[in-house]
Amino acid sequence: SVSIVAKTGEVYDPHAACVLLSFGATAIYPYMLYATICNDYSHLELNSISALLKNSQKALNSGILKIMSKMGISTVSSYRNSSLHDVIGLSEDICKDCFPNADSMICGLTYEDIDEQISKYHKIAFKDKNRLFPLEVGTNFISANTGEYHDFNAQVIKSIQQVAKSANWKDFEHLKFLVDNRDKKMIRDYLYFKSDKSPIDLSKVESKKNIFKRISTAAMSCGSISIEVHEALAEAMNRLGGMSNSGEGGEDKNRFDTIKNSKIKQIASGRFGVTPGYLASASEIQIKVAQGAKPGEGGQLPGHKVTSMIATLRHTTLGVTLISPPPHHDIYSIEDLAQLIFDLKQVNPTARISVKLVSTIGVGTIATGVAKAYADKIIISGGDGGTGAAPLSSIKHTGNPWELGLCEAHNALKANSLREFVTLETDGGLKTGLDIIKAAMLGAESFTFGTGALVTLGCIYLRACHTNKCTVGVATQNELLREHFDGTVQKVMNYFELLIEDVRRILASIGYRRLEDIIGRSDLLKVIDDKFAKKFDFDFLLSNLDGDNTCKHKSNVPFDKNQFEHKVLKSIYKTIENPKNKIVIQENICNLNRSFGARISGEIAKFYGDDGLDEDSIKINLTGVAGQSLGAFLIKGVSIKLSGYANDYVGKSMSGGKIIISPKNQKTGFGVIGNTCLYGATGGKLFASGTAGERFGVRNSGAISVVEGVGDHACEYMTGGVVVIIGECGINFGAGMTGGVAFVFDKNKDFVDKLNRELVEMIRIDTDDTDRQRHYLKKILSDYQNETGSKTAQYIIDNFREEIRYFWVVQAKNTDNHVELLRSKEDKD
Repeated sequence: SVSIVAKTGEVYDPHAACVLLSFGATAIYPYMLYATICNDYSHLELNSISALLKNSQKALNSGILKIMSKMGISTVSSYRNSSLHDVIGLSEDICKDCFPNADSMICGLTYEDIDEQISKYHKIAFKDKNRLFPLEVGTNFISANTGEYHDFNAQVIKSIQQVAKSANWKDFEHLKFLVDNRDKKMIRDYLYFKSDKSPIDLSKVESKKNIFKRISTAAMSCGSISIEVHEALAEAMNRLGGMSNSGEGGEDKNRFDTIKNSKIKQIASGRFGVTPGYLASASEIQIKVAQGAKPGEGGQLPGHKVTSMIATLRHTTLGVTLISPPPHHDIYSIEDLAQLIFDLKQVNPTARISVKLVSTIGVGTIATGVAKAYADKIIISGGDGGTGAAPLSSIKHTGNPWELGLCEAHNALKANSLREFVTLETDGGLKTGLDIIKAAMLGAESFTFGTGALVTLGCIYLRACHTNKCTVGVATQNELLREHFDGTVQKVMNYFELLIEDVRRILASIGYRRLEDIIGRSDLLKVIDDKFAKKFDFDFLLSNLDGDNTCKHKSNVPFDKNQFEHKVLKSIYKTIENPKNKIVIQENICNLNRSFGARISGEIAKFYGDDGLDEDSIKINLTGVAGQSLGAFLIKGVSIKLSGYANDYVGKSMSGGKIIISPKNQKTGFGVIGNTCLYGATGGKLFASGTAGERFGVRNSGAISVVEGVGDHACEYMTGGVVVIIGECGINFGAGMTGGVAFVFDKNKDFVDKLNRELVEMIRIDTDDTDRQRHYLKKILSDYQNETGSKTAQYIIDNFREEIRYFWVVQAKNTDNHVELLRSKEDKD
């Protein structure tokens, strides 16, 4: 019945404010923040100080809104009392009294311990006279010799680079000294291992070659880092026998099947540059549900990093900022994730499918669902990582340590008898062999290195990646700065060679021959004998359930064998081998037949890459109701014509070909395809004689499409292509749209209220200076009507001079004429 206003000196950033709000505060008065501003600018006039105070409040508000949006919450009243924070290291009494609805995994500090810390800080500030400054210089964001510990500090960075340069074991021992003796900075620092065996000779330990199979570099896109760095990491890992990760930014097709090919191809929510050829070149395909550095956010690449080459890889426009939508745009539930996994297992049956999750309380339940969705590998990404490409507000206070998520996922999978079906991987600030050994004992079978790998190539941790001003040429697309890059493939190899040698030496010292033999052996880990360590309860971390500790199967095989498409593939295989033999197939389809077209497209991509076949080389005429993902990853040369209806995800990431859908009994405004269709498409045509569901054309990057109506959120994050809508639209049209063009038929004159105008503008095309646009639109509608027999399209064409007045053109603000660009591209093709 009352409001609570928190008057505090401890709130100076959005995270602190959000903690108070989520645990019940109605409003916050950060008096110390305001007093500091007033003190620092006391020489200014009152009006100027007032403006500065408002700026600080605006900055805090923006940060709070960003955090709320990550949780999918739109109002402060809904966020208040949500308790949406994990508690780490506070006693059961404190959690019960203060945070009864929050989750906690490691209990620890009491009220007395907190009071002791406050008294200590007060004494330092007010009673310690032997100080140059009255307060310690803040070191939360900047590493310094005193103050808060930074894991990648100057000494550690220098040491890693010396190891990479010299390939000398003594240099690596110095790195081990710095990292392994940092003293209780990470959760794993509270643990040591006590072996149940006697040491063995190093020669009896498994080879480096076997261990390298468990090592990979993290997902860092070509765009966030320079081309030279991206290729160096790929070549180094291929030479060592490990794997590199392309990240979500696509990859140059000239690297496929070469020493510079990234064996792990990432397919993130936004699906930048995902094509059949891209997927066919992978040994592992990784679905990024979230990332440890900034969970809950999509990726973002500033416009100044989008060069012509990067724009080509990502099927977008030079110099335009790219926003990767958060995962909920195509993964609404575990069933949607299962469908995406199934899609990928069709387009590339030989690749393992992995799913990247963030370490958080409850990740064990999610991991169990992912295993049931037939993933082959689960990555538990810790909050300690992050290459610096994310802003500081994104990587501070986000994601839990990987130790917590890893042990929870490992035990949850064991409890549900699923551990034998999936491989577990972890990442987040790994540096030495000790990190790998401890991670293995907590359940990890493979290990990923991100920042550490970049440091070997020259990264000095400037935290300027997102500004495109990396002075060492690692995380920039600026050609002048890239000239300063002096990293080599050999430097990466030197570091990892010594790292694996460290792993082998530790294994020998504890008497184990293989890394596999210690995976999941948390019984070998003990808590250090330390007064401070004894304050915490590590029972959850060290719990060890009965069951398999490692994956026993090469692939987590889905129950659906996709026999329908395999039968069709046999019929058309001669055409794939000899494209001159064009073929037409007639088949009935039902909604049990999912991902139709993906298996065929993947097979064609193995032969011809993304070039595919000549137009209409393979025509497949279907009758009935298609299951989900009809035409997923469809390639050039394949045309699917469906007389009937289709479920969600039609044309998902299609790169060519045609999908024509028209029911036998056409009705105006009648739904014929489901939600999230044309998602991440890079080419091809989709004509549907009826309406589509929600999120139509999200991240469309090159496909041409015509439908007779769409639901909410159409054309979100669109970067290219053409969408023509000759019917009703839902709300929030064009949110995040940075490229391409949409023609919207607005006879009811209500579209203006449904458009999200943040990044796009709407113009009429019934004027003399839009003559080419009108001809282009009429041509598309004519093609559409010829393919589908649409009565709505026929009426518009017959009365085009009158009906053209009802069309809007939606395109990104401050861009060239997209229709002109698209028309010239089409003429060239």
